[in-house]
Amino acid sequence: MAREPREGGRGGRDREREGDDLVDKLVTINRVAKVVKGGRRFAFAALVVVGDQKGRVGFGAGKAREVPEAIRKATDRAKRTMIRVPMKEGRTLHHDVAGHFGAGKVILRSADAGTGIIAGGPMRAVFESLGINDVVAKSLGTRNPHNMVKATFAALERCASPRSVANRRGKKVSDILGRREAAVTTEATADV
Repeated sequence: MAREPREGGRGGRDREREGDDLVDKLVTINRVAKVVKGGRRFAFAALVVVGDQKGRVGFGAGKAREVPEAIRKATDRAKRTMIRVPMKEGRTLHHDVAGHFGAGKVILRSADAGTGIIAGGPMRAVFESLGINDVVAKSLGTRNPHNMVKATFAALERCASPRSVANRRGKKVSDILGRREAAVTTEATADV
């Protein structure tokens, strides 16, 4: 019995909507089977990442009998679960961070300008949807796309901007970063 080609891996779907300026990326699609009395019933499970490329991103999973319906369900779920991630100069993370979910562990590191996105499949979709241009990421443990995306989101939720850290500690941004970096960060966040 020949296997059907698997969609989703490299070069997944990118769709841009004009109304809400959201980009959705299909991370993976999987055909699943339910064995019933008369044989097998096939369905499709989709994993989608949605972002505005300005610091907001979300993910969702959907399952249906047809591929387009599974993608639509996953996209709707991703829009409902969007989070905001603080970015340094609108291109990278403020600090290095690690996250894990189940057996998936990821390490995200901020990078210099021009580095690009150095990350594997599912994590790359998250960063492109988020709008991060320079980051180095490593996935340790599982290669399951669902766990990799959830571990990446766990790491992104732990990211904090210098302004939020200063507010939490009752200090100034310059006390947290140092004098010279604080001036650059204040100008960059004022533009956003």
